[in-house]
Amino acid sequence: MTLVDAHHHVWDLSVRDQDWITGPELRPLRRNFTVADLAAEARVAGIDRTVLVQTVTVPEETPEFLALAAEHELIAGVVGWTDLTRPDVAEELARLRELPGGGYLKGIRHQVQGEPDPEWLLRADVRRGLAALTDAGLVYDLVVLPHQLSACVKAAADHAGLTFVLDHLGKPPIASGEREPWETAVRSLAALPNTVCKLSGMVTEADLASWRVDDLRPYADVVLDAFGPGRLMFGSDWPVCTLAASYGQVLDTARELTAASDRRQIFEATAIRVYDL
Repeated sequence: MTLVDAHHHVWDLSVRDQDWITGPELRPLRRNFTVADLAAEARVAGIDRTVLVQTVTVPEETPEFLALAAEHELIAGVVGWTDLTRPDVAEELARLRELPGGGYLKGIRHQVQGEPDPEWLLRADVRRGLAALTDAGLVYDLVVLPHQLSACVKAAADHAGLTFVLDHLGKPPIASGEREPWETAVRSLAALPNTVCKLSGMVTEADLASWRVDDLRPYADVVLDAFGPGRLMFGSDWPVCTLAASYGQVLDTARELTAASDRRQIFEATAIRVYDL
Protein backbone atom coordinates (compact mmCIF):
# COMPACT_ATOMS: atom_id res chain seq x y z
CA MET A 1 0.00 0.00 0.00
CA THR A 2 1.20 3.51 -0.85
CA LEU A 3 1.12 5.68 2.27
CA VAL A 4 0.09 9.29 1.70
CA ASP A 5 0.47 12.14 4.17
CA ALA A 6 -2.17 14.57 2.90
CA HIS A 7 -1.23 17.52 5.10
CA HIS A 8 2.13 18.95 6.10
CA HIS A 9 4.06 22.21 5.96
CA VAL A 10 7.58 23.50 5.48
CA TRP A 11 9.09 26.93 6.07
CA ASP A 12 12.39 28.79 6.02
CA LEU A 13 12.49 31.75 8.39
CA SER A 14 15.38 33.27 6.44
CA VAL A 15 13.05 33.57 3.45
CA ARG A 16 9.90 34.66 5.27
CA ASP A 17 8.68 35.06 8.82
CA GLN A 18 5.82 32.88 9.99
CA ASP A 19 3.98 35.61 11.87
CA TRP A 20 1.53 33.15 13.42
CA ILE A 21 4.32 31.56 15.48
CA THR A 22 3.99 33.66 18.60
CA GLY A 23 4.13 33.06 22.34
CA PRO A 24 5.99 30.51 24.44
CA GLU A 25 3.74 27.56 23.54
CA LEU A 26 4.69 27.82 19.86
CA ARG A 27 8.36 28.68 20.43
CA PRO A 28 9.57 25.18 19.40
CA LEU A 29 8.27 25.91 15.90
CA ARG A 30 10.38 29.05 15.49
CA ARG A 31 13.06 27.41 13.36
CA ASN A 32 13.39 26.13 9.83
CA PHE A 33 11.58 22.96 8.78
CA THR A 34 12.71 21.80 5.35
CA VAL A 35 11.73 19.13 2.85
CA ALA A 36 14.93 17.30 3.82
CA ASP A 37 13.76 17.26 7.45
CA LEU A 38 10.37 15.92 6.36
CA ALA A 39 11.93 13.32 4.08
CA ALA A 40 13.92 11.87 6.95
CA GLU A 41 10.76 11.52 9.04
CA ALA A 42 8.73 10.16 6.14
CA ARG A 43 11.37 7.57 5.28
CA VAL A 44 11.33 6.11 8.78
CA ALA A 45 7.50 6.16 8.88
CA GLY A 46 7.15 4.54 5.45
CA ILE A 47 5.37 7.52 3.88
CA ASP A 48 5.60 7.49 0.08
CA ARG A 49 3.87 10.71 -1.01
CA THR A 50 2.76 13.94 0.60
CA VAL A 51 0.64 17.05 0.08
CA LEU A 52 2.33 20.34 0.99
CA VAL A 53 -0.10 22.91 2.41
CA GLN A 54 0.19 26.71 2.62
CA THR A 55 1.14 28.41 5.87
CA VAL A 56 0.94 32.18 5.23
CA THR A 57 -1.28 34.38 3.09
CA VAL A 58 1.31 35.87 0.77
CA PRO A 59 1.35 35.33 -3.01
CA GLU A 60 5.05 34.39 -3.13
CA GLU A 61 4.66 31.18 -1.12
CA THR A 62 2.63 29.16 -3.62
CA PRO A 63 5.12 29.46 -6.51
CA GLU A 64 7.89 28.47 -4.08
CA PHE A 65 5.93 25.40 -3.01
CA LEU A 66 5.23 24.40 -6.62
CA ALA A 67 8.96 24.59 -7.34
CA LEU A 68 9.66 22.40 -4.30
CA ALA A 69 7.16 19.83 -5.57
CA ALA A 70 8.88 19.80 -8.96
CA GLU A 71 12.23 19.25 -7.25
CA HIS A 72 11.25 16.63 -4.66
CA GLU A 73 9.59 13.37 -5.63
CA LEU A 74 8.10 13.00 -2.15
CA ILE A 75 5.74 15.96 -2.67
CA ALA A 76 2.92 14.83 -4.93
CA GLY A 77 0.66 17.86 -4.60
CA VAL A 78 0.38 21.41 -3.28
CA VAL A 79 -2.51 23.21 -1.60
CA GLY A 80 -1.50 26.82 -2.04
CA TRP A 81 -2.91 30.24 -1.37
CA THR A 82 -4.21 32.98 -3.59
CA ASP A 83 -6.56 35.83 -2.85
CA LEU A 84 -9.98 34.44 -3.71
CA THR A 85 -11.47 37.93 -3.55
CA ARG A 86 -9.37 39.38 -6.37
CA PRO A 87 -11.46 40.11 -9.49
CA ASP A 88 -9.01 38.25 -11.74
CA VAL A 89 -8.74 35.13 -9.58
CA ALA A 90 -9.43 32.82 -12.53
CA GLU A 91 -6.53 34.32 -14.44
CA GLU A 92 -4.29 34.06 -11.38
CA LEU A 93 -5.08 30.36 -10.97
CA ALA A 94 -4.20 29.82 -14.63
CA ARG A 95 -0.92 31.73 -14.14
CA LEU A 96 0.04 29.58 -11.17
CA ARG A 97 -0.52 26.45 -13.23
CA GLU A 98 1.83 27.72 -15.91
CA LEU A 99 4.71 28.19 -13.44
CA PRO A 100 7.45 25.59 -12.90
CA GLY A 101 5.74 22.80 -10.99
CA GLY A 102 2.32 24.29 -11.75
CA GLY A 103 0.90 20.86 -12.45
CA TYR A 104 1.30 20.05 -8.76
CA LEU A 105 -1.28 22.68 -7.75
CA LYS A 106 -4.22 20.67 -6.45
CA GLY A 107 -6.11 23.11 -4.23
CA ILE A 108 -6.28 26.45 -2.46
CA ARG A 109 -6.58 27.28 1.22
CA HIS A 110 -7.21 30.51 3.13
CA GLN A 111 -6.80 31.03 6.87
CA VAL A 112 -10.53 31.36 7.44
CA GLN A 113 -9.97 30.60 11.13
CA GLY A 114 -8.42 34.06 11.45
CA GLU A 115 -11.28 35.93 9.79
CA PRO A 116 -13.44 37.87 12.27
CA ASP A 117 -16.53 37.43 10.10
CA PRO A 118 -17.90 33.91 10.83
CA GLU A 119 -19.62 33.99 7.43
CA TRP A 120 -16.55 35.07 5.43
CA LEU A 121 -17.03 32.12 3.09
CA LEU A 122 -20.45 33.44 2.11
CA ARG A 123 -19.29 36.88 0.98
CA ALA A 124 -20.03 37.63 -2.67
CA ASP A 125 -16.37 38.15 -3.57
CA VAL A 126 -15.36 34.90 -1.89
CA ARG A 127 -18.19 33.02 -3.60
CA ARG A 128 -16.87 34.28 -6.93
CA GLY A 129 -13.45 32.90 -6.02
CA LEU A 130 -14.93 29.54 -5.05
CA ALA A 131 -16.71 29.41 -8.40
CA ALA A 132 -13.35 30.00 -10.11
CA LEU A 133 -11.87 27.06 -8.18
CA THR A 134 -14.76 24.91 -9.38
CA ASP A 135 -14.13 25.92 -12.99
CA ALA A 136 -10.41 25.22 -12.58
CA GLY A 137 -11.02 21.72 -11.22
CA LEU A 138 -9.21 22.47 -7.97
CA VAL A 139 -10.31 21.69 -4.42
CA TYR A 140 -10.73 24.01 -1.44
CA ASP A 141 -9.22 23.21 1.94
CA LEU A 142 -11.14 24.55 4.95
CA VAL A 143 -9.13 25.59 7.99
CA VAL A 144 -11.87 26.79 10.31
CA LEU A 145 -12.99 26.84 13.91
CA PRO A 146 -16.17 25.11 15.08
CA HIS A 147 -18.25 28.32 15.10
CA GLN A 148 -17.47 28.76 11.38
CA LEU A 149 -18.69 25.32 10.33
CA SER A 150 -22.25 26.46 9.63
CA ALA A 151 -20.91 28.80 6.95
CA CYS A 152 -18.90 25.89 5.53
CA VAL A 153 -22.11 23.89 5.21
CA LYS A 154 -23.81 26.72 3.30
CA ALA A 155 -20.80 27.27 1.04
CA ALA A 156 -20.48 23.58 0.21
CA ALA A 157 -24.21 23.35 -0.53
CA ASP A 158 -24.00 26.38 -2.82
CA HIS A 159 -20.96 25.07 -4.71
CA ALA A 160 -21.90 21.46 -5.33
CA GLY A 161 -19.27 21.05 -8.04
CA LEU A 162 -16.39 21.98 -5.73
CA THR A 163 -14.81 19.53 -3.28
CA PHE A 164 -14.34 21.02 0.19
CA VAL A 165 -11.69 19.37 2.38
CA LEU A 166 -12.09 19.97 6.11
CA ASP A 167 -8.67 20.24 7.75
CA HIS A 168 -8.09 18.96 11.28
CA LEU A 169 -11.71 17.81 11.80
CA GLY A 170 -12.73 21.47 12.07
CA LYS A 171 -10.59 21.89 15.19
CA PRO A 172 -12.90 20.39 17.84
CA PRO A 173 -12.23 21.33 21.50
CA ILE A 174 -10.52 18.05 22.38
CA ALA A 175 -8.66 19.48 25.38
CA SER A 176 -11.95 20.34 27.10
CA GLY A 177 -13.70 17.13 26.10
CA GLU A 178 -16.70 19.03 24.71
CA ARG A 179 -18.33 17.77 21.51
CA GLU A 180 -21.19 20.17 20.87
CA PRO A 181 -21.90 22.23 18.85
CA TRP A 182 -18.93 20.88 16.84
CA GLU A 183 -20.40 17.40 16.34
CA THR A 184 -23.76 18.55 15.01
CA ALA A 185 -22.10 21.02 12.64
CA VAL A 186 -19.52 18.57 11.31
CA ARG A 187 -22.22 15.95 10.70
CA SER A 188 -24.19 18.54 8.72
CA LEU A 189 -21.11 19.20 6.60
CA ALA A 190 -20.49 15.47 6.10
CA ALA A 191 -24.08 15.03 4.87
CA LEU A 192 -23.05 16.88 1.69
CA PRO A 193 -21.42 14.57 -0.88
CA ASN A 194 -18.81 17.11 -2.00
CA THR A 195 -17.07 17.21 1.39
CA VAL A 196 -14.03 15.33 2.67
CA CYS A 197 -12.26 15.43 6.05
CA LYS A 198 -8.63 15.11 7.09
CA LEU A 199 -7.82 12.93 10.06
CA SER A 200 -5.23 15.45 11.16
CA GLY A 201 -4.40 18.08 13.74
CA MET A 202 -5.94 16.23 16.68
CA VAL A 203 -2.92 16.05 18.99
CA THR A 204 -2.53 19.83 19.03
CA GLU A 205 -6.21 20.36 19.85
CA ALA A 206 -5.79 18.04 22.84
CA ASP A 207 -3.73 18.72 25.96
CA LEU A 208 -0.26 19.09 24.46
CA ALA A 209 1.58 17.60 27.42
CA SER A 210 -0.70 14.78 28.53
CA TRP A 211 -2.98 13.71 25.66
CA ARG A 212 -3.87 10.05 25.23
CA VAL A 213 -5.31 8.18 22.28
CA ASP A 214 -8.56 7.76 24.18
CA ASP A 215 -8.90 11.56 24.35
CA LEU A 216 -8.95 11.69 20.55
CA ARG A 217 -11.11 8.65 19.91
CA PRO A 218 -14.58 10.22 20.40
CA TYR A 219 -13.77 12.88 17.80
CA ALA A 220 -12.19 10.46 15.35
CA ASP A 221 -15.21 8.18 15.73
CA VAL A 222 -17.56 11.05 14.83
CA VAL A 223 -15.83 11.80 11.52
CA LEU A 224 -15.36 8.11 10.74
CA ASP A 225 -19.09 7.63 11.16
CA ALA A 226 -20.12 10.86 9.44
CA PHE A 227 -17.80 10.86 6.42
CA GLY A 228 -16.88 7.20 6.18
CA PRO A 229 -13.39 6.03 5.26
CA GLY A 230 -13.95 6.86 1.59
CA ARG A 231 -14.05 10.55 2.47
CA LEU A 232 -11.34 10.59 5.13
CA MET A 233 -7.60 11.04 4.61
CA PHE A 234 -4.64 10.98 6.96
CA GLY A 235 -2.55 14.10 7.48
CA SER A 236 0.35 14.49 9.89
CA ASP A 237 0.18 18.30 10.21
CA TRP A 238 3.98 18.14 10.56
CA PRO A 239 5.78 20.09 11.92
CA VAL A 240 2.96 21.66 13.96
CA CYS A 241 2.25 18.22 15.39
CA THR A 242 5.70 18.19 17.02
CA LEU A 243 4.32 20.46 19.72
CA ALA A 244 2.60 17.35 21.08
CA ALA A 245 3.95 14.28 19.29
CA SER A 246 6.56 13.01 16.87
CA TYR A 247 5.76 12.24 13.26
CA GLY A 248 5.80 8.52 14.03
CA GLN A 249 3.52 8.93 17.02
CA VAL A 250 0.94 10.80 14.94
CA LEU A 251 0.97 8.09 12.29
CA ASP A 252 0.73 5.31 14.86
CA THR A 253 -2.12 7.11 16.62
CA ALA A 254 -4.07 7.45 13.38
CA ARG A 255 -3.64 3.74 12.77
CA GLU A 256 -4.85 2.96 16.28
CA LEU A 257 -7.94 5.11 15.74
CA THR A 258 -8.91 3.36 12.50
CA ALA A 259 -9.92 -0.17 11.57
CA ALA A 260 -7.51 -2.20 9.46
CA SER A 261 -10.20 -2.61 6.81
CA ASP A 262 -10.51 1.18 6.42
CA ARG A 263 -6.84 2.08 6.21
CA ARG A 264 -6.29 1.70 2.48
CA GLN A 265 -8.84 4.44 1.88
CA ILE A 266 -7.77 6.71 4.74
CA PHE A 267 -4.01 6.38 4.21
CA GLU A 268 -3.97 6.13 0.42
CA ALA A 269 -7.01 6.09 -1.83
CA THR A 270 -8.96 9.12 -0.63
CA ALA A 271 -6.02 11.51 -0.93
CA ILE A 272 -5.00 10.17 -4.33
CA ARG A 273 -8.53 10.57 -5.64
CA VAL A 274 -9.39 13.94 -4.10
CA TYR A 275 -6.09 15.62 -4.92
CA ASP A 276 -5.55 13.74 -8.20
CA LEU A 277 -2.05 12.73 -7.11
